[in-house]
Amino acid sequence: MSKTAKNIKEDISIQDTNEIISLSDLDTKVAEIAYHKAKTRGFAPGHELDDWLEAEQELNLS
Repeated sequence: MSKTAKNIKEDISIQDTNEIISLSDLDTKVAEIAYHKAKTRGFAPGHELDDWLEAEQELNLS
C-alpha cells in the first residue's frame, strides 16, 4: 500500500531528534538558511538552487 501525502508529511523528521515538523516548517527553515547563504555572497545571481540544496543537506545532517 502506498503512503498518502498526509502519511508522508507525518513521517518527516529532523535526523537525530524526535521532533516532527511539517513540510511548510521545513521549507521555511530551508529558505532561511538559503537566504543567509545568499546574503554572505552579496546575493550574486546564479547560485539560488545551490543555496537551497545545501540548506536542505545541512538540515538533514543536523
